[in-house]
Amino acid sequence: MHNVLFITYFWPPSGKASLHWPLAIIRHLPAHAWRPVVLTVDEDTFSQRDESQLKDVDPSLRVVKTAANDPFQLYRKFLGKGADAPLIASETISTTNEGLRHRIAVWIRMNLFVPDARIGWFFSAVRGGADIIRTEHIDAIVSNGPPHSAHLIGRYLSRKFSIPHIPVLIDPWVDIAYYRGFTRSAPTLALDNYFEKSVLRHASDIVFVTEGAREAYVRKYPWIGNKSSVLYWGFNEENFANAVTAPSTGAEKTEVLLHAGNIFDFQNPEGLWRNVRSEIDKGRRMTLRFIGSVSPGIKEVIGRYGLTPYTEYKGFVPFDQVASEMCGADYLFVCATEKRHVPGKLFEYLRAGRPIIAFGDDNAEVESLLTTCKAGVLFPYAYDKNDMFERLAGVTPDPHAARAYSREHIAGGLAGILDGALK
Repeated sequence: MHNVLFITYFWPPSGKASLHWPLAIIRHLPAHAWRPVVLTVDEDTFSQRDESQLKDVDPSLRVVKTAANDPFQLYRKFLGKGADAPLIASETISTTNEGLRHRIAVWIRMNLFVPDARIGWFFSAVRGGADIIRTEHIDAIVSNGPPHSAHLIGRYLSRKFSIPHIPVLIDPWVDIAYYRGFTRSAPTLALDNYFEKSVLRHASDIVFVTEGAREAYVRKYPWIGNKSSVLYWGFNEENFANAVTAPSTGAEKTEVLLHAGNIFDFQNPEGLWRNVRSEIDKGRRMTLRFIGSVSPGIKEVIGRYGLTPYTEYKGFVPFDQVASEMCGADYLFVCATEKRHVPGKLFEYLRAGRPIIAFGDDNAEVESLLTTCKAGVLFPYAYDKNDMFERLAGVTPDPHAARAYSREHIAGGLAGILDGALK
């Protein structure tokens, strides 16, 4: 049995969706002869809490928590929020908020925290990680980002102790989508590019969660071609064991279109709002339901189409309830950010077996996944016809085809990469 140090900022009881992949992979790694030890923060003060995730942590797993040293309490004070006020990702970088304090806060976030606002964790994490390595005889290091500060911690420890480092890039680094529409200074970009390149140069292998992201990085850094892999985001099969398997029926039934996760101003599928409005005008009973945060810009456009009375904003929902929400919906919709982006929730949607309305421009990877599982239709963001639901009428999803993307299977892929790093 080999030992691997897993560096992940997000960990239960954080409600951040980014922890689902490492939490599940860590649970399955021992079956592949790898014993994980986790390095994380003492508290995620940004995300909402989800106590339901604690049950998925093996009591025998060693988890070391060190001080986050994050700026979010200062951020709350600056914006005039209370100490316990929730921070909503889609609102913190909204482009529709013209308030002076908001614009100053965004500029600080984009230019003074490099690579991200969690860089304060670095100092306590390298001390905690060094203690783990000395006591646990660690054979390899895996860092999970964003936040990409985790990769700087992994690189530092890897160099100090001559241990292979494998960064997992769930999202791109320097040009991550939420920087879109914002200005970063030349010195900030230069430093961020330096950090990105140094981590990738030093890494034994690099894991991406989409093929599109890997291809884009290989174009930027051709020398990573022979030391990079793709392990999809996937889903947890056990989450669907007790889920409702079909939407309700009946003469007075209202069809539910569900979006799970955060949706930002730059992910506005205006064609969907127009199609839903058209169907409602024809007498069809429909409801838009959002789980997670919805940006002010999206809410404004939904209101402009007169859909606010037909919309439910449920906010945060514990993760162990989300699968039932997905399986109980009539349609699931998802918005890819760009052509190299495969939304993580898409894999859970595929497993739920409900028709999927996907949006993305030139996103061949999302289209391929939908085709493989016979699960839905991909539309461009500028789609201007009112026939979306007609095109979905013949969709018969195959949830069994989606089982190839279970995280139990994906954990075996990571174990193989870890084995290779020791050769």
